[in-house]
Amino acid sequence: MIQFTEVSLQRGTQFLLEDTDLTIFEGQKVGLIGANGAGKSSLFAMIKGDLNADTGSVVLPGNRRLAFMAQEVGETQRSAVDYCLDGDEQLRIIESNIARAQAQENNHDHAHWLGEYETAHGYSAQSRAETLLQGLGFKMADMQRPVSDFSGGWRIRLNLAKALMSPSDVLLLDEPTNHLDLDAVMWLENWLRQYPGTLVLISHDRDFLDGICSHIVHLYQKKLVLYKGNYSNYERQRAEHLAQQQANHERQQAKRAHMQEYVNRFRYKADKAKQAQSRLRMLEKMEIIGPAHIDSQFEFSIPVAEKTSQLLINLSQANLGYTLESGAKVVQLGDTNFAIRDGQRIGLLGPNGAGKSTLIKSIVGELTLLSGERITGENLKIGYFSQHQLSALDLEASPLLHIQRLSPKILESDIRRYLGGFGFTGDDALRAVKGFSGGEKARLALSLIAWTRPNLLVLDEPTNHLDIDMRQALTEALQEFPGAILVVSHDRHLLNSTVDEFCLVADNQIQAFDGDLSAYHAWLQARQANSAQAEKSEATQDKVEKVDRKEERRKAAELREKLRPLRKQVEKYEKAVQTAQTHLDTISESMADASLYNADQREKLQALLSDEAKWKKSLEENEEAWFELQEELEEAEANLA
Repeated sequence: MIQFTEVSLQRGTQFLLEDTDLTIFEGQKVGLIGANGAGKSSLFAMIKGDLNADTGSVVLPGNRRLAFMAQEVGETQRSAVDYCLDGDEQLRIIESNIARAQAQENNHDHAHWLGEYETAHGYSAQSRAETLLQGLGFKMADMQRPVSDFSGGWRIRLNLAKALMSPSDVLLLDEPTNHLDLDAVMWLENWLRQYPGTLVLISHDRDFLDGICSHIVHLYQKKLVLYKGNYSNYERQRAEHLAQQQANHERQQAKRAHMQEYVNRFRYKADKAKQAQSRLRMLEKMEIIGPAHIDSQFEFSIPVAEKTSQLLINLSQANLGYTLESGAKVVQLGDTNFAIRDGQRIGLLGPNGAGKSTLIKSIVGELTLLSGERITGENLKIGYFSQHQLSALDLEASPLLHIQRLSPKILESDIRRYLGGFGFTGDDALRAVKGFSGGEKARLALSLIAWTRPNLLVLDEPTNHLDIDMRQALTEALQEFPGAILVVSHDRHLLNSTVDEFCLVADNQIQAFDGDLSAYHAWLQARQANSAQAEKSEATQDKVEKVDRKEERRKAAELREKLRPLRKQVEKYEKAVQTAQTHLDTISESMADASLYNADQREKLQALLSDEAKWKKSLEENEEAWFELQEELEEAEANLA
């Protein structure tokens, strides 16, 4: 078990934890939640032994193997699969001992360590590492690529694979889904559900926590509060507690009344029926879970443009992709017809790399169509959120200044009131962006989008870096937004709560997907199974080809062995011919000297003529023998083949 006893932890003048207790038993899967900056990562550091409590004790049995996910990856030329295998440190030690025993020709040690290698499942390690990497979105072609080739987000995936590869009794994962797409999140959820050890997980993805956790620990007001069950159970229990507070109860009722008014007003209007039904579903859940987020500091809305168009954007007969430096065009989505109308709420699904980001960038105009038409409505106004827009923020400017640049005539008090809904209260509205966390930058980017009053929201992974309360506030704001929405997200709760239809991007095309996220998961599993079968068939074919090549090499070696004596004879006569020809060339040069034919050089001339006759005879004999043996060799090679 992991036991916190009367633990206090102080940072500067502030306490993160104060005289708090917690016991995590073996085999439990615990979700650790709390606002950003509450101390979740510090709690992990105490479990790992990297950080000591100011008072109290944190006890983890010494014989428990601990694995955790690192947050950074240094530059390394190790291949992706080797980097993943490095997670099994004991296996690497065994491999080192095997190599040393071989080098020392110590047969006893060699046999011992081979036994240890088998016990450590070393013979299946490569396959297990490749399975982990594939589950997290890597392709087989990526396995041998050096780590330094991958971008930051993919390196974090490598760290996650390395942690999962490590044999452990306790596994600590800090925001493992932040850099994953929906497919990888679903795969990871299934893997962790089957993990036999104790899991402590920091996550702001409520559906992910729901699918895995047996307990939730809420780091709240400097205490560790344990709830039995998954995240939904935590919400219900916390709601029951908070609902006892009259002020919160009244606030909840006011929000219910507002949503009910919307439903009553629009549920029977054809153009608003889907939105009304979405709010009705939210309303049904609200009575149970609403109060759990009543004390959140985030509450905002996204106003819509005053004017809109019925058809906002239309891609017609379009080829979508990009152009290489060489000028070659790469088409990811071909012959595409895709339209977004006012009020549509679309979620994009599809495997990693299928072209979802290409579609989004083509819609917002970041990518030029390779061919076809992009037709926009007269009153189209896009609010676009993506991760690269966080880096486009002015690092020296404050949230207040960002808004003032958009609307110089708006009163500062009105801007401050607006920013407060996004969590920028007091001096936070005046801080420079360069000191912001990823979550704060994401909140600011969302606030800027909302301020521009779009009629089409295009959101590419908007929940990255956001904590649960902000995700809930964003979900509610999207529910209220009357315009059109196109969203890609790995947050299933946000998708289920805000979109009315799904489109599937796969196999170089986009089409309507008739089903929910459960149906998509089933489709994805079937696709992966078919892909695995195809790879298996290909591997079998490769194995057959390798066997054939091995047999060919064996026969070739046998042929070389049989012909070796004959080849040696051929080489022998070939050298003799070369020797004779060299001597004849030397004699010919000597006989070209005119003085050689003087009377006093007669004996030397006779000697040269005698040598010439001898080497000519040798040349003729060796050439004749060489030709005969060469014919014999060629005939033998033909017969053996």
